[in-house]
Amino acid sequence: MGKARSAPDALMMLATLLLLAIGVVMVYSASSVLSFHDFGDSYYYVKRQLLFAVLGVLAMLTMMNIDYWVWKKYAKIGLLICFVLLLIVLIPGIGVVRGGARSWLGIGSFGIQPSEFMKIGMIIFMAKLLAEEQNKITQFTKGLLPPLLIMGTAFGLIMLQPDLGTGAVLIGASLLVIYTAGARLLHLSLLALIGLVGFIGLILAAPYRLQRITAFLDPWQDPLGAGYQSIQSMYAIGPGRLSGLGYGNSLQKYNYLPEPQTDFIFSIIGEELGFIGGATILILFAILVWRGLRTAIAAPDTFGSLLAVGVAGMIAVQVIINIGVVIGMMPVTGITLPLISYGGSSLTLMLTSIGILLNISRYSR
Repeated sequence: MGKARSAPDALMMLATLLLLAIGVVMVYSASSVLSFHDFGDSYYYVKRQLLFAVLGVLAMLTMMNIDYWVWKKYAKIGLLICFVLLLIVLIPGIGVVRGGARSWLGIGSFGIQPSEFMKIGMIIFMAKLLAEEQNKITQFTKGLLPPLLIMGTAFGLIMLQPDLGTGAVLIGASLLVIYTAGARLLHLSLLALIGLVGFIGLILAAPYRLQRITAFLDPWQDPLGAGYQSIQSMYAIGPGRLSGLGYGNSLQKYNYLPEPQTDFIFSIIGEELGFIGGATILILFAILVWRGLRTAIAAPDTFGSLLAVGVAGMIAVQVIINIGVVIGMMPVTGITLPLISYGGSSLTLMLTSIGILLNISRYSR
């Protein structure tokens, strides 16, 4: 590019590191009982979280110092590799089933989720494609249809696992990139209607998804089945009130609330740290997304702008879905809270993505 680099966005980095630190602390509190019960070691999950946090920070610092337009060269091959991984994970005997979804590749407790790689791979590819073909984006068949077909194929493979939460984040972030590139609102509105019909079809095709919808509307219809997670999440958040019960004093983590260290960690945060703790985390996420969008506006080229929008959008959509599920505003989808929840590939790849965003910020106008 020829432009001198400046320092990365300090607020973005600070918000990221604070969220990561809070995440490590809360993973220990949320998982200590479960860790001791299952493995005889209260530190089982937090030790792994620390390992992946260190790896993720190293990846973030590396990406922060690699000029972002390098990824434009490898966008196609990167997306192809992601598609291959999504196909491999569906093969019985190779893909590992966890939580009812065949979405992992790995051995034992260590593994990777190809769908996590697809999220960032798709964003990079979309940014490249739409930056080069931006003059066609207002045309449906030549400009809008090709990226939609690629996005839809990836979504379909993720749904075969099935993993509706990750698929929704992929769609949400991709559509933000497409909209930012200049797609017509009329086209997107018509696609939204088609997507709604398809979404209803997906729900009706799998009874457990329909149960989640009905449980979302009235969890007390099936308090020990489909509504169990939502009810236990409310039981955790309710007693927290303003300042919480105090760090480590959660009652719901004693095998009442499923997945307290992953999908429902925000419930434990609400219970132990109260409204103040939950609001603090939401403010940090708001700062992170705000600085990401500011980076997109000030990026020196279209590719950097679209890439920044995609990463910031991915974070925002994932936070909205996770918090929405936890507070009972959305059906249970099974998705982690970025930087906070326990996770291996999800945490590392999120920090890697933020590293790319930080590099774009170094070239902001």
